[in-house]
Amino acid sequence: MKTKRILASVAAIGVSAVVLSGCALPYQSQVIEGTSITVAWNDIASEFNSASASGNNVANAIPTYIANSGFNYYDSTPSLLKSEDFGTYEKTSDSPLTVKYTVKDAVTWSDGVAVDGADMLLAWVAGFGYFKNADDTYMFLHAAPRDDLASTLPTIDGKSLEFSYDKAYVDWEINFGIGVSAHGTVMMAHPEITDPAEAKAKFIEAVTNKDTAWLQPVADIWNTGYQKTDATAAETDPTSGASKYVFLSNGPYRVEEVQTDDHVTLVANPLYTWGPSPKYERITIREIADPTAAVQAVDNGDVQVASGQPTADLLTLVQGLKNGDFVGGDEAAYEHVDLTFNNGGPFDPATYGGDAAKALAARQAFLLTIPRDQILDTIIKPLNPNAVLRNSLMTIPGSPNYDAIVAANGSDFYSGTDADRVAKATQILADAGISTPIDVKFWYPEGNVRRGQEFELIQANSLKAGFNVIDTSEPNWEFTDPTLFPINPHDAVIFAWSSTSLAITGNDQQYGTDKPSNFQDYANTSVDENLAALETELDPAKQVELQTAVEASLWGDAASLPIFQFPGLTWWDKGVTGVVPNPLSPNYFWNYWEWSPADAAQ
Repeated sequence: MKTKRILASVAAIGVSAVVLSGCALPYQSQVIEGTSITVAWNDIASEFNSASASGNNVANAIPTYIANSGFNYYDSTPSLLKSEDFGTYEKTSDSPLTVKYTVKDAVTWSDGVAVDGADMLLAWVAGFGYFKNADDTYMFLHAAPRDDLASTLPTIDGKSLEFSYDKAYVDWEINFGIGVSAHGTVMMAHPEITDPAEAKAKFIEAVTNKDTAWLQPVADIWNTGYQKTDATAAETDPTSGASKYVFLSNGPYRVEEVQTDDHVTLVANPLYTWGPSPKYERITIREIADPTAAVQAVDNGDVQVASGQPTADLLTLVQGLKNGDFVGGDEAAYEHVDLTFNNGGPFDPATYGGDAAKALAARQAFLLTIPRDQILDTIIKPLNPNAVLRNSLMTIPGSPNYDAIVAANGSDFYSGTDADRVAKATQILADAGISTPIDVKFWYPEGNVRRGQEFELIQANSLKAGFNVIDTSEPNWEFTDPTLFPINPHDAVIFAWSSTSLAITGNDQQYGTDKPSNFQDYANTSVDENLAALETELDPAKQVELQTAVEASLWGDAASLPIFQFPGLTWWDKGVTGVVPNPLSPNYFWNYWEWSPADAAQ
């Protein structure tokens, strides 16, 4: 879960106050009136429910993170820290595993309505896939619903929620958090309800009574009602009658303005009186897809902090900043290519009359033609001379279990030089009796410079084995939205899985049968069983065995091919202090409350 923060200096003041006076000082805002900072990211938010299947990406998660509070967060080491100014959580039983969450009394939404058990219940029913439709699909289209983890409704007591897991889930501590507001979602779904307290009460009642007819419009809003294009400051003001509750937040900022494909501006929330105080009154996130332009924007003073997918040329530009600083390093994200199994394309058994062996041969051959060495040598190594090909889908190079997993997961099938692999691919196609050329509809996020370079290398190399790679790129990641495309229209896609935590589990959302983030419709019973077993396995050695077994299936089925670990590059104007990149998402935004004008720190 992407949650929030604690500031050591503020904590120290609080301790001192207790010693001297016996009570804590009242909250004191450190927001500097009139200050603003503009930062850049390569994409901009299009949805303000980042837990939904369509909203689950980094661009949406960033403003959500800035605007909201939560029970815990990761620092830059990364270590998991609790945010006890917001609320507390505790394990109240081991058998069954039972957890109680309590929000502090001071915590409210940006319209002044208390954050309470109703909000946690909305997050619970969505995250645990409690309600299903007649066709067995999820009513709430969560990005990773876990109906196999908890099936008994929680107990609500004011600002507390307590629930039991059906099994001893190893990652319980980072598995639950508050998302969008219950009263706002209900009042958008049922506009005849105008009292937030009534909205919360009716929601709890409907969930308790399993009134799915009443809940369906609530689910519809949760699924797609937080998708938003342009919005003015008046429309986003939670005190305005024009507000439709899309932008309600429970943290130090609230959304002030949204301009499609350009920027999101957040302004300090005047009702925020818990947790560490930010310093800037406004934060504007600008979309700058081209990192070269982002360097120029920092050099010109238009942007104060930026990050991008680096190239050698980009690093040279960053090094030349007149009043800038920068830092590089690996990020907890990795580039990979996924193949689609069910769209009638070249990797679908149905294309070959149901012949799964032929479809497997086509997948193996295509993945063999991905010029991983060339991509690494020409695009990544100029930035990180020590970069290596990533040969695990679940672990990071250099992590304790990486070498053991790679040695036994079957990734050596894709070893050898790029030329060797093309020759192997050609032979596999011939042996399978698959004629060429083979059209492959290939997606990458349009406007992403590095991925455009990767596509060109893939297109040229794959042609050597008879694959005609067709550019079907578009910028909006539409294939991830099941309301637009229940079946992925692309045969192959290239993007990165970006980790938000250090969880042992979680890969089921990508590789589990029928999971919402399994955009390729991959299905393997052994993978499902081993991922399920991993969730309750506390023995580290057995965890490695299960992870290796999962990977052996994935590599054997030619489902996905990792390429490299992301090199990170963040640069900023020296007029800003407190910028500290984090390998986990949300990257350099993780400690935005510590950002400060340099002259204010004097």
